[in-house]
Amino acid sequence: MLASRREFMAAAAAGSALGFASRLTAGELRGNADSCIFLWLGGGMAHTDTFDPKRVGDHKAGKAGSAYESIETAVKGVRVCKYLSKTAKLMDRVTAVRTVHHDVINEHAAATLRVHTGRPTTGTIQYPSIGSAVAHEKGAAADGVPAYVLIGYPNVTRGPGFLGPKAGYVYLTDTNAGPAGFSRPADVPAERQSDRERLLAGLRKSGAAAAPVAGYDQAVAESLKLAGPKFMSVFDLKSEPAKLRESYGGEFGQRCLLARRLTESGVRFVEVSHNLNFLNGTGWDTHNEGQQKQHLLIEELDTALSGLIADLEARKRLDKTLIVVGTEFGRPPEFDGGGGRGHQATAFSLVLAGGGLKHRGAFGTTDDLAKKAVDSPVSVPDFHATVYAALGIDPAKVLTGGPRPVPITDDGKPIQALF
Repeated sequence: MLASRREFMAAAAAGSALGFASRLTAGELRGNADSCIFLWLGGGMAHTDTFDPKRVGDHKAGKAGSAYESIETAVKGVRVCKYLSKTAKLMDRVTAVRTVHHDVINEHAAATLRVHTGRPTTGTIQYPSIGSAVAHEKGAAADGVPAYVLIGYPNVTRGPGFLGPKAGYVYLTDTNAGPAGFSRPADVPAERQSDRERLLAGLRKSGAAAAPVAGYDQAVAESLKLAGPKFMSVFDLKSEPAKLRESYGGEFGQRCLLARRLTESGVRFVEVSHNLNFLNGTGWDTHNEGQQKQHLLIEELDTALSGLIADLEARKRLDKTLIVVGTEFGRPPEFDGGGGRGHQATAFSLVLAGGGLKHRGAFGTTDDLAKKAVDSPVSVPDFHATVYAALGIDPAKVLTGGPRPVPITDDGKPIQALF
């Protein structure tokens, strides 16, 4: 009887554990990160040439494969491209999720929308971007700062969708000037501004157009807050030590440094777009000749990413700040006629760092040429769910505010191994 009772208790415990694991994958995994820095590599980063290297190919001989040799990293068995040498030393703080996939191949805009919203394009509802969803759920962490900042050009794929303007972003394109639209345009003299204020004051007294004026007043009040010295001081990168600024590299790195300062000020989500005068001439969309100097882009990413990780760690903020490296799809191992690469969405890499996750260098395995997942496939909704969970947001939550309630992810499940 005793043996049977023991067996019963063991079986009950095992069943309980399985049930708990099942519930966790349904949305109860939670992290403690309080902000997210999302590095966007528009154009389609070639995973075989960066975070999922395979055999070296040769476009002249028609041999598919990686463009560069790979190197060992701080995680045994995990290798990356040789031009990621600085990040390689920090891969124990990083997880390259190598088996992300979706079904958008030839359309950059649609693929960008898919990775930002986690859903396919539809004509009936505008879904919020991941940045807007985080802003909606968590709000700013301090008064006088926005919840969501975009360092780059505004785009509908980054927008709030049905969540509305309150979940939108403040954007800037110049790391030295601060957000656009917070100062009076040069072609609007002070006298004209005063005339506008008098007109608005009259409308307020008369009660005419009450709702539009109230909305305008709210927007102006928010802008004045953000234009104040407290928030605008965040953009003074020269207050940082010169050696630290240099560790981040050029303009893309300085955007990443600014992102760190923004999250420290209370901004919850910062997207940093790598849409600059690209060193290779084409950016990450490496068809034809863009491939020839792709290594310069990879080196620029390496310096900025490693600088950001090391800086956050030194400031004891790495576990509280989730870093994401995103791109719309990967690129195939085959070379095109000009020596570049096409598009591939069947398997590609998105990267996570910091955020208090249990990092392992890499998650998921692709086949010999990184064309499809061998194990642990991760959908874009699964990746979103992982980001939300790391930030303490329930990835099973239902959002309201649109024409109907919508789950925050399209049935995404967090990557349990990272928690």
